[in-house]
Amino acid sequence: MTTFLGVPAPRGVGHLRGEKSFPDAARQALADSQLRRNLGHATRTIRSKRASVVAELDDWEQLRLAGSALKAATMARLDENLERLERSVTARGGVVHWARDANEANSIVTRLVQETGEREVVKVKSMATQEIGLNEALEAAGIAAHETDLAELIVQLGGDQPSHILVPAIHRNRAEIREIFLRTMPDVDPGLTAEPRRLAMAARAHLRERFLRAKVAISGANFGVADTGTLLVVESEGNGRMCLTLPETLITVMGIEKVVPTWQDLEVFLQLLPRSSTGERMNPYTSAWTGVTPGDGPQAFHLVLLDNGRTAALADELGRSALHCIKCSACLNVCPVYERTGGHAYGSVYPGPIGAVLSPQLTGVEDNASLPYASSLCGACFDACPVRIDIPSLLVKLRARHVDEQRKRRVPTPEAVVMAAAAWVMADPKRFAAAEKASRAGRLLGRKSGRISALPPPLSAWTASRDAPRPPAKTFREWWARERGERDNRS
Repeated sequence: MTTFLGVPAPRGVGHLRGEKSFPDAARQALADSQLRRNLGHATRTIRSKRASVVAELDDWEQLRLAGSALKAATMARLDENLERLERSVTARGGVVHWARDANEANSIVTRLVQETGEREVVKVKSMATQEIGLNEALEAAGIAAHETDLAELIVQLGGDQPSHILVPAIHRNRAEIREIFLRTMPDVDPGLTAEPRRLAMAARAHLRERFLRAKVAISGANFGVADTGTLLVVESEGNGRMCLTLPETLITVMGIEKVVPTWQDLEVFLQLLPRSSTGERMNPYTSAWTGVTPGDGPQAFHLVLLDNGRTAALADELGRSALHCIKCSACLNVCPVYERTGGHAYGSVYPGPIGAVLSPQLTGVEDNASLPYASSLCGACFDACPVRIDIPSLLVKLRARHVDEQRKRRVPTPEAVVMAAAAWVMADPKRFAAAEKASRAGRLLGRKSGRISALPPPLSAWTASRDAPRPPAKTFREWWARERGERDNRS
């Protein structure tokens, strides 16, 4: 077997890169007042539930420390854990496939479905399959993929993209969901209301036929236990369990970072995950399966282990901590930037603070250069993260890496020119003193408010989104000279 390490996720496939930079996409999102209301209501509700159930545990911080330590130890021996997982799955009747990137993973899954002779599949909610653009690859091969998670179904029927790791349709309200169902479900009751129960019943009726006739299911995995070859999916609706038990063939796509060495490790993660994600003490449905059991459940099981840039992140001593993420979305729910812009502005299937550090590492920083700046560095994400990923420090490091890459350009950026000019001025005391005095000309602006809110180009790029303080009447040097002179005279 040939091993490919440190290769970024390929371009032109999947959903890790946006068409616009974050500032441009965020500007469009900020203009949507309905979107902001939807996001504000949803994130406040989830934050409140999480805070309530976390407060019940006296040892929450100890659990966070344990989760962080377990992830660090697992990543340090990732190759051994993955090989042990492969042996365990194979010993129990499963088949393991290794995919170095999205193209290989899509090709493997498409081939496996085609070999069954089926033209449709049902899917359990999976970030990995969204990441690689599996639905598009299957559609290109003439295979229909039916999402069964309610939020993913809403996104699929609406021709939309997910905007949240846990609640992909968080940007939609009940009225919008009702309109999507009426428009896209052929047998839906025309009198359907926006009551949550009625919407869930409509989705259940729509999916039931697909569950019963599907012969192939595709899932992701929250965890893969190396010792036993067991895969786990945690969910809240029961659709996952239907997909994992009814079809004849089950194909699971799992990022290589999802492996855990032993069952005992789940004792920690199955306490951290539900409280951090849905604000529940435990997941309503925790489904586990191990290979193939004759006469019970799928009779063919395939596990696709996905790299797609993960070993590139693993090679970075600090950056590898982003792979500790258990996809709980707690950092999204506390992030002031995400709450105002939503997930689509990030251009990646992984939005929010974790997406701002994970996506650039999977693709290469320059392919997502604006994402590390999509943060106020307030630190709320670190406080909320159940495995203590230091996202603010990662953001700063990725910003520095982007700046270093920009320095290699033959033609410097306007920012680089300004910074070089500032460095030249500040390197000499006389030049700096002269610049301080010259800045007093800015006092002509902002005389009424004490702040400068509009400057001509190119400085208008600054004042378009923030004010500049009005320069003081005296420079610090002048103030210091006066104060020291008066003190000397008194003495």
